[in-house]
Amino acid sequence: MELPAITLPNIELPFDIPTLLHPPVDHFAIAIPVLVLIIEIINLFAKKRAIGVISFILLIIGMAAMVAAYFTGVHDGKEAFDALTQAGQAELKEHKLLGTYLVIASAVVVVFKLLSAMVKKGLVKMLYLLILVLFVAGILKQGKDGGELVYEYGANVERVADLDSELFDAKEELDELKEEMKSASEKVTEKVEAVKEAVSEAAQSASEKTSAAVESAKAGVAEAAKAVEEKSAEVLEAAKQKAAEVHDKMAPAAPEVEKVPQAAEQPDVATH
Repeated sequence: MELPAITLPNIELPFDIPTLLHPPVDHFAIAIPVLVLIIEIINLFAKKRAIGVISFILLIIGMAAMVAAYFTGVHDGKEAFDALTQAGQAELKEHKLLGTYLVIASAVVVVFKLLSAMVKKGLVKMLYLLILVLFVAGILKQGKDGGELVYEYGANVERVADLDSELFDAKEELDELKEEMKSASEKVTEKVEAVKEAVSEAAQSASEKTSAAVESAKAGVAEAAKAVEEKSAEVLEAAKQKAAEVHDKMAPAAPEVEKVPQAAEQPDVATH
């Protein structure tokens, strides 16, 4: 059965809690309630006031040990959490939740101990003993779960701490590598943009030069065509002048040419 989630107020302690102080503290938190239960069972038959006082003092000490176990457990849990597997982390969360309930339960046990001492009725004493038994059962389960966290999941084991340190170093190196890759990517992007700009400028310059060459070629062709046209006109005019000169030279000889056939057509009178 899963317990409802509860949290205790966050109290800032005026001192730092040493790491790995939780294991020795929780041994007291487990042993004292078990001892109190044994004493209370003995006192059911002995019925000695002094035993009851000792039991009450031990419960106060046990409650203080529970509070100390809670704070040291929270500190050690934070140190161990990142190095645990997902299953180990889930187990650690359950361990912390049960520990929170046990801290509250330790105060409830003390209250019922006081009630059993003030109210001289057997029902109140039996209720106190029942609550004490349940509290001890919870304490023993918490101890079992804590052992599993250490021996099964490696919580706060030195090798696991070393692995966590190595993992942290690897993360830092990975972050540095990511930064270097980001910087290299930015430089490559800058280079690509510079090359694009240079290519664009070269293409624009080449286009301008090509346009200028085309315009120059067009102008040259136009000038050549004009020169050919002018030359052709000069040649044609010269040919016309030459033809006119030839015609003028041949004009006086034309009548003589026409007389020659006429002389040939007249009969020879002397022969008759």
